[in-house]
Amino acid sequence: MRKNLLGRIRKGEPFTFGELLLLTWQLSVPAIMAKITTVMMQYIDASMVGMIGAGAAASIGLVNSTTWLIGGICFAMSMGYTIQLAQAIGAGEDLKARSLVRHGLWAVLIFSLVMGGGSAALSGYLPYFLGGTADIAGDASLYLEIYALGLPLLAVNFAAASMLQASGNMKVPSLLSVLMCVLDVLFNALLIFPSREVEIGGLSIWVPGADWGVAGVAFGSVLAEACCMTAMLYVLLKKSRQLHYRREQLEPWQGELRQATSLGIPMVLEQIVMGSAYVAFTCIVAPLGTVALAANSFAITAESLCYMPGIGVSTAAQTLVGQSVGAKRTKLAQRFGYVSAGLGMVVMMVMGVVMYILAPQMMALLSADSAVIAAGTEILRIEAWAEPLFAAGIIVTSIFRGAGETKLPTILNLVAMWGIRIPLAIFLAVDYGLPGVWAAMCVELCARGMLSLGVLIWRGEGLYQKKS
Repeated sequence: MRKNLLGRIRKGEPFTFGELLLLTWQLSVPAIMAKITTVMMQYIDASMVGMIGAGAAASIGLVNSTTWLIGGICFAMSMGYTIQLAQAIGAGEDLKARSLVRHGLWAVLIFSLVMGGGSAALSGYLPYFLGGTADIAGDASLYLEIYALGLPLLAVNFAAASMLQASGNMKVPSLLSVLMCVLDVLFNALLIFPSREVEIGGLSIWVPGADWGVAGVAFGSVLAEACCMTAMLYVLLKKSRQLHYRREQLEPWQGELRQATSLGIPMVLEQIVMGSAYVAFTCIVAPLGTVALAANSFAITAESLCYMPGIGVSTAAQTLVGQSVGAKRTKLAQRFGYVSAGLGMVVMMVMGVVMYILAPQMMALLSADSAVIAAGTEILRIEAWAEPLFAAGIIVTSIFRGAGETKLPTILNLVAMWGIRIPLAIFLAVDYGLPGVWAAMCVELCARGMLSLGVLIWRGEGLYQKKS
């Protein structure tokens, strides 16, 4: 049923509102499940780190914003190809689509090797720059270095998954994301802790362990990514009906690279805007103490469970809008944009209510420290109010990208993050501490969502005119 509906985009057939909603939901569900599973992996990771101690959690939390920035820049590079790919598939240009896959994977690999090597070289200095103290900086540096060296695996895995999703295949990337989560838990269990006896059903079982602590968290994730990347590439290059590797004359890579660069540079700037703001946000939180830093890190992980459904819907929105634009069906692209934005806001409103009610339990899963749980509960309940408009910001950004418009999200995020969140967080941190910082985040997310919706409506059908 999903394939039949998706194929109608290329065929120029009409859609009822119910069919629009059904196709958006069908593509969203696998992506949502994959994102939720990813968050559950982060929950388990965080819980395992919490068993090591608050210092370990603080060390990872200190450099999380940096890893988001690094990963986000590589993400922008791959999206320059993915946007072209969705539009080529919508236009029925299968040879061009396969060319974009091959050239895009090579470009992402080379770019991520350079980014990872540079980040690893700076890993010893960044924790101190971010305001980390000597007791956590060593673990933070080691975690960042291992992440950076594994960046090419993460980047290629993301690119391959995005390419499959652009073709409408949401199921395989979702299933492989689940597999990656399972492997991550397994590798972490073996690498973080020392060898030990575990009681299961009255039986004492010896479990081997490397006792690497924080390094085990990073290395376990890298190993899981390597396994998932291998499987993702196999499906993309061997099994995909449209995109699999063939011996054929591909289109020149120079034009694809130029277009990818044109689309990608605004997204790189967007990631720099967002990532540097996250770094600044961490710098504001760090002086508030180890408990605040750990609560901030755990609360971000807890909140991500609520906004992952929004990201899942945004993945479907980008595919549907991109294929509709490629097929030159501007009115259909606009309708998919509005339907996906509305669907995502409803889903995340429900998740916001769940987060408000279950905030203490969510934090208790991540930490046994009562002070960290109390602080995390308070800030999660502040953030819950922003979830519907947070969804709007996330999904409208993907609608813009599917349409080939990558400059507007950069401008909107620059205004929101550096014009609202950071100045307001600095001001409120003085008198209100961590709750004040998260209140600033809540205000900014609401403002960004309203701005995004306003621009989406203002641009109207003209947004979806295919760029030459």
